[in-house]
Amino acid sequence: MHPAKLKILFLCTGNSCRSQMAEGWTRLLKSDCLEAYSAGIEAHGLNADAVRAMREVGVDISEQRSKRVEELSGIEFDYVITVCGHAGENCPVFPGKTKVLHAGFDDPPRLAADAKTEEERLAPYRRVRDEIREFIERLPDLLG
Repeated sequence: MHPAKLKILFLCTGNSCRSQMAEGWTRLLKSDCLEAYSAGIEAHGLNADAVRAMREVGVDISEQRSKRVEELSGIEFDYVITVCGHAGENCPVFPGKTKVLHAGFDDPPRLAADAKTEEERLAPYRRVRDEIREFIERLPDLLG
């Protein structure tokens, strides 16, 4: 008998970039032991540059959908991982056994705001994408 997969929610402000990347990486790398979800305090829509940066490394998140955390209220998560400071500070209270952890990553859209070229614009997405992958590769060992 297989142990049940841990249910993990990646939470960010708008569920457009970082939390979506984390969900995509988890589905690709850890689907044997983790069940990944992502949501936001708000829903800002899926970021096209995040989709592109993930596609460059063979991860398709284009079918994922930006959603508010309330849409997942029926799911009892084992862990909620906030991936931006705003979500960490405004994280809703989760019932029961849910543990909340913070793993902050820079905000690619903010870093790319003044980019002059496409390469400059995509650079922060690629860096954060790779940092999130390194974090996901260490799961579930990092979890309490």
